[in-house]
Amino acid sequence: MSTAVTNDRSFFGHPKGLGLLFATEMWERFSYYGLRPLLVLFMAAALNEGGFGFERTQASAIVGIYAASVYLASLPGGWIADRWLGLRRAILIGAVLITGGHLAIGVSGFAGPGIGKSFFFLGLVLIVLGTGLLKPNISAIVGDLYPEGGARRDAGFSIFYMGINTGAFVGQLVTGYLGERVSWHWGFGAAGIGMAFGLLSFWFFAKKLLGPIGEDIVRNPDATAQAKQESMVRTSTFAGLGVLALVFALASSGVVDIDPLAIGSVMTFVLVGIAVAFFAYIFAFGGLTSDEKKRSGVIFVLFVFAAIFWAAFEQAPTSLQLFANDFTDRNLFGFSIPATWFQSVNSLFIILFSPIFAALWLGLAKKNLELSSPAKFALGLALAGIGFQLMVFAANKVVAGGGSVLVSPWWLIFSYLFQTWGELCLSPVGLSSMTKLAPRRYVGQMMGIWFLAASVGNLVAGLVGGHVDPSKLEQTPAVFSGTAIALFVSTAILLAMVIPIRKMMANVK
Repeated sequence: MSTAVTNDRSFFGHPKGLGLLFATEMWERFSYYGLRPLLVLFMAAALNEGGFGFERTQASAIVGIYAASVYLASLPGGWIADRWLGLRRAILIGAVLITGGHLAIGVSGFAGPGIGKSFFFLGLVLIVLGTGLLKPNISAIVGDLYPEGGARRDAGFSIFYMGINTGAFVGQLVTGYLGERVSWHWGFGAAGIGMAFGLLSFWFFAKKLLGPIGEDIVRNPDATAQAKQESMVRTSTFAGLGVLALVFALASSGVVDIDPLAIGSVMTFVLVGIAVAFFAYIFAFGGLTSDEKKRSGVIFVLFVFAAIFWAAFEQAPTSLQLFANDFTDRNLFGFSIPATWFQSVNSLFIILFSPIFAALWLGLAKKNLELSSPAKFALGLALAGIGFQLMVFAANKVVAGGGSVLVSPWWLIFSYLFQTWGELCLSPVGLSSMTKLAPRRYVGQMMGIWFLAASVGNLVAGLVGGHVDPSKLEQTPAVFSGTAIALFVSTAILLAMVIPIRKMMANVK
């Protein structure tokens, strides 16, 4: 049965199971990206506007913690699936948790201001846990559909990633309109309905379209050892959930006061410390050869600059979202464009430019002009820097007008264009570099380091992104100029390191 599933070519030359995974991931991303841009607007909105009335810095920090936790949850989520649940069960449970999380957020508006906040944050926690189980494991099943590897597998992942960006693009249009024009909770509910579609499609069609793929784990031949392993994973999982439930209960009841800014700052230092400690450990005690140490050193450098890039790029749902809401002329022939719609621009540009950048890299390689990974990283940082420099000009126009002038939406659109080009230079290259550079016995952990860079970036973006505020106009240009300067300085430093890094990567194909 497994061979029949993987040899099938009825879905545009690919296995039918890819269509199911495409749809499931599309709806999951519809829900995730549909919810994300509404969060900061909702939490910062006044009570009489249906929001929580949080300070913008607090709301932005919460969005950063939430997004960072989503990436972090992928690490235990993959471990739990590999050692206990299996890929399919992990995806299904993850989809149930995500759907339940959106349901909790959707009904929070009907529960009153006190208990409503508890439902809202419970929903965010459930989405984090569910995404941790679903996101890494659905990608793993896509890979399992192509045991032969090769170009067909790469094409399969390209189709799968198109589903990600399609869901993100459509999700932000639908939920953004409903959330801003009808009710916040209509927007939240629409995101949940999207995830419910993904859950139901996977539930009903996985067995038929995927066969046995992802149903079971790789088991230890020793049944006793296998039982101990599963018992340890179960115990660790339930212990972790117990601690999380206790903290949530104490915070909800007011026994423990939660300061999102302080938590975000501490989390940033802790995560960076974990990365430094991990690299120190493998260098000192990991049994690496000289060549492996050089390649691991390159990974550490890429980790640092990837975190800096994501700290800028992931300001989309915070500083850039607030700028779109407060300072952008969104009138189009009498129709007021929802501020959240600008979030869909990145997804549209990804869909349009991904094949162009793929062709560009291939064309350069054929002419022996291929850029090295650090050079592409540097280019990505520079392009993102240009995007934020454009926002400096836009913010200065707002300040010069005393906050009463609304600037053209083209400032944001072109900023997103340059940031998207930067993402296309850095993100796919980073993923590929992790697999090429990592010592074989540390591949999985090095992929975790890549997720860790994104997590750190989201935290920093959340901490700085809330300083876009009509009552403090001077902060807005400072946020964007500080981001642009950090990106340009990082570009210069990385460019200076390109030649020595290329030498350290001499044996990497």
